[in-house]
Amino acid sequence: MTAKTTASFAPGHRLMLTFLVALCILVACVLSTETNMPTQNMSNKERAELREEARDMFYHAYHAYMENAYPADELMPLSCKGRYRGVTPSRGDMDDILGNFSMTLVDTLDTLVLLGDFTEFEHAVKLVIRDVQFDSDIIVSVFETNIRMVGGLLSAHILAEYLQKHADTMHWYKGELLEMSRELGYRLLPAFNTSTGIPHARVNLRLGMKDPMLKKSRETCTACAGTILLEFAALSRLTGDPIFEVRAHAAMDALWKLRHRGSDLMGTVLNVHSGDWVRRDSGVGAGIDSYYEYLFKSYVLLGDDKYLARFNRHYNAVMKYVSEGPMLLDVLMHRPHAKSKNFMDSLLAFWPGLQVLSGDLKPAVQTHEMLYQVMQMHTFIPEAFTVDFQIHWGQHPLRPEFIESTYFLYRATGDHHYLQVGKRALKTLQQHAKVSCGYAAVNDVRTGKHEDRMDSFVLSETIKYLFLLFSDPQDLIINVDEFVFTTEAHLLPLSIAQLGNATFSFRQSDEHNVLDFMRTCPSSNKLFPEKVRKPLRNFITGSCPRTTAGKRLSALDFQASNADHLRAVYDMGITMVSVGDRSQGKAKSHEEGEMGLQFMQEMLELTKMQSINQLAQLQAVAYATDEKAQDWVALMAGPSHFSPELIGDQFVEGDVMLAQPLRACDETLENAAEAKGKILVAERGDCTFVSKARLAQKVGAVALIVCDNVPGSSGETQPMFAMSGDGKDDVLIPVVFMYSVEFGKLTAVMQRRKQQPLGVRVMQMVEFKRWQLAKAQRQNQTVAATQKPDKEL
Repeated sequence: MTAKTTASFAPGHRLMLTFLVALCILVACVLSTETNMPTQNMSNKERAELREEARDMFYHAYHAYMENAYPADELMPLSCKGRYRGVTPSRGDMDDILGNFSMTLVDTLDTLVLLGDFTEFEHAVKLVIRDVQFDSDIIVSVFETNIRMVGGLLSAHILAEYLQKHADTMHWYKGELLEMSRELGYRLLPAFNTSTGIPHARVNLRLGMKDPMLKKSRETCTACAGTILLEFAALSRLTGDPIFEVRAHAAMDALWKLRHRGSDLMGTVLNVHSGDWVRRDSGVGAGIDSYYEYLFKSYVLLGDDKYLARFNRHYNAVMKYVSEGPMLLDVLMHRPHAKSKNFMDSLLAFWPGLQVLSGDLKPAVQTHEMLYQVMQMHTFIPEAFTVDFQIHWGQHPLRPEFIESTYFLYRATGDHHYLQVGKRALKTLQQHAKVSCGYAAVNDVRTGKHEDRMDSFVLSETIKYLFLLFSDPQDLIINVDEFVFTTEAHLLPLSIAQLGNATFSFRQSDEHNVLDFMRTCPSSNKLFPEKVRKPLRNFITGSCPRTTAGKRLSALDFQASNADHLRAVYDMGITMVSVGDRSQGKAKSHEEGEMGLQFMQEMLELTKMQSINQLAQLQAVAYATDEKAQDWVALMAGPSHFSPELIGDQFVEGDVMLAQPLRACDETLENAAEAKGKILVAERGDCTFVSKARLAQKVGAVALIVCDNVPGSSGETQPMFAMSGDGKDDVLIPVVFMYSVEFGKLTAVMQRRKQQPLGVRVMQMVEFKRWQLAKAQRQNQTVAATQKPDKEL
């Protein structure tokens, strides 16, 4: 049903015309005028200044945390205080990352070493040893605790011993951090007691899985279960205790067996006991991202060929089904030609960096450039954006993935374009995220409003990668090429492979063949020779390669995301620009000029067709303006991809009622008893649209209206929004979306009728128009009949 409704709202990938305002003003054009200029080499002086600015950024955030939040897990930069589990107001599942174990300091330890601040590193290590403990009756995320805490402790231990040998300091250190990581590892192990060997998503640090709150624990994400091995293998090999690595290998083996054998794709959410897939969406973003990363890096760190083979099988499947030029769009693992989402999330920004490490640079450059254009368009890369690069989810928590990929692309190519990209990212953080007490996440990139949140990864990853980007490798205290970066940017030495694990066999599996090993670990230096870079320079600078000669591009086939199409249209003399740009194009030849005129005629016809199609999908929330229900008004609403379509003259009618709490993200509603038979209203935010819909259905509502949480948003000025689901077809009530302005009008009517509930109809807008037109015709006929003169005698 999801695929069907997606196709009906935006047929295929051809309907990129929603951003066609006039003849050829493309609001969401992939090209940026800034990138039309050739990249300028950055001087050593400027690069050094940016490195020092990144250092200053780190200390601005670090000192803000240490002075105002420590020993809390996180800094709240707007409140300028610490975030404690069970003390600070709960944020729901988001707080599963918190364990009251000084997470930001532990996560940040190795960054201090990279910055060369051995004195503060030693001080911080002493604080961690003195203050951090894990015997707490707190439920935590296994995934987050592993990558941030176990990884942070292991990396700090390794670097402490490194400094003992190479910097003649910290001679008092006796491996305390390693023992702490072992203790924490043991507290995570109960999560692995499942019938499949795939760990639960959460565990109680003191009670294990015996916490009553975890009795119904069944589901985890692919990335959650598949992002354990690097840390657990390092823990086993450093401590000599094999149990951690054995459990992590078993989890990876179990996940591999659950792949779809036809497509070699993985879903994103599964049942840890049965192994059944709960969500079959397959992509490279949220829910699955670091699983791919750990397959490849497990091969690099441990030398086990089976992980390279598995990575290659998955990688080939992703590039076959998920990749569309520079874009990466989720598909259904069991139906890989069916798209499951019409948007991309920002976590996929890690993918170009992983492609660099695996040696596939051309698509890495393309996807990175697409993401850079998204960043330029919206200041930050929003948490999710649509295929025409409009905002789907507007948050930006200062994520590191794009900067991480920028760093690896620069290390691979030496192209100063990536230094300029890094400079843009750094200056954007300074201008739009810096506050007096650290750096604040952006609640909505459209408004720039801040959120009282500074995740630990801002210090452990975002600023770390900026510092590394602007640093010369020889200036660093360690040779980073001798380390593997974990998904949290913690450093694990390649020498770990030499320690071995006698309990684990690295025998070649019969399930892999020679084709799975065709991709091999690339050279660490010249990954991007000139003969490969030269054709791609035009892409980076915004000048795309031409389409194949002899074949005319039709408007029906045109895709705004296709670089070849954009170049072909430009050659026809048609300039595609962002609103406000008044530059003009000129055809390269008389023939291409004629093709351009024909293209524009086709585009106009398609625009008319699309307007009809969009009107057919537009929803209406209608209400009577008088007591007799003679006059009705309809407010514009958008459809969803996961709920039943109201076809023809179908409609749902009921009294409107606001959910309590309004976000409708809890297990039930405070006013659940009154919701039966009502049309429920819930505000966007805190949980997925489909979660709100399931809750509304659970309490007996006949329909759900989701209102936007961005003040001033309106369907009159913004593209109509279509809500996406999670691939499951269990929502049986209609669900529509209203922007803030339209919902404000509905709210005003509800307030005027405090004494009686407001009844509304949810229906197709085109059917409302037909209904009103038919009613007007009947009224006209009635008036005409009453005014007809008597028959002459």
